[in-house]
Amino acid sequence: MTDQPFESAPEALDPRDTELERLYQAAQLYYEQGATQAEIAQQLEVSRPSISRMLADARSLGIVEIRVRRPAPSDMEHLREELIEKLGLDAVYLAPGDQSRRLGPGLVPPTRQALEQVNLRAGDAMLIASGETTYALAQHRLGDFSGVVIAPTVGGQAEPDPWHQTNEVVRAFAVSSGGYPHYLFAPSMPSEALLDALQDDPGYRQIVDDWNRAQVALVGVGAPPRTRKSIARSVPRTHPNVVKAAGDVCLAFFDDAGNEISFPGNERMVRIPGPSLHAVPTRIAVAVGTEKAISILTAARSGWFNVLVTDEETARAITRAL
Repeated sequence: MTDQPFESAPEALDPRDTELERLYQAAQLYYEQGATQAEIAQQLEVSRPSISRMLADARSLGIVEIRVRRPAPSDMEHLREELIEKLGLDAVYLAPGDQSRRLGPGLVPPTRQALEQVNLRAGDAMLIASGETTYALAQHRLGDFSGVVIAPTVGGQAEPDPWHQTNEVVRAFAVSSGGYPHYLFAPSMPSEALLDALQDDPGYRQIVDDWNRAQVALVGVGAPPRTRKSIARSVPRTHPNVVKAAGDVCLAFFDDAGNEISFPGNERMVRIPGPSLHAVPTRIAVAVGTEKAISILTAARSGWFNVLVTDEETARAITRAL
């Protein structure tokens, strides 16, 4: 009988290699993708405290290298003061660099700082608009708003995109930052019959009361409609007046002078009236993107907001347009 050689057994995976791979995954999710530790813990199916340990191990093993560099002198303070003076604003809060691709995490710190200055108390009302920027911010904790009423500024129940569904923005804000949500169950442009019916609806009347007593409004500034990929479905974006609009705040589209424009169905729009918005003591606009520079400039000079949160790159584009 001829001896047959034994087949080599498959090489077992080194447990250390597996652990290093998991440390890399945790570090990559945290430092490169901006995931929270809670989100990483859920994805890797470990406890939240384990992620803190894994990130510390990744640093000690050289998987993560952190460099601290002394920043070059910045003139952001001068830029902030210039915007306040030239635009006639009460305050400006700036995020460094370009945050147009990081609407949520990039703009949370200055937005939180702006909201802290309002000192809202339980029972006060805060308004929040729809839009990609406010929707992104609503996913993050912007402070403790326990007992504060959070209400939408516009209708949008039938919109396909979540950032145009104001109830979704309100709900996300209340989940992440607290507050008592009031919802507006109406499209942004209802039929005449539905608009008439809304006048007697207790929920709608409550929203109108919120509009008239709010201490603060958190809004966005829309770019000129002709440049936008996403816009509320009810807006007739091909109408000549809309095509020429400089931008909008809370679906109130304005021209180059900051005056509201009209278009078919405009009188039926469910949104906070311009005079009511202008009467809110603190109107915080959060907007970034160089394509919005003229829109922000026009809206500020027309009193649509009195506090601006933006980034350094957008701020410089605004100053170039002055």
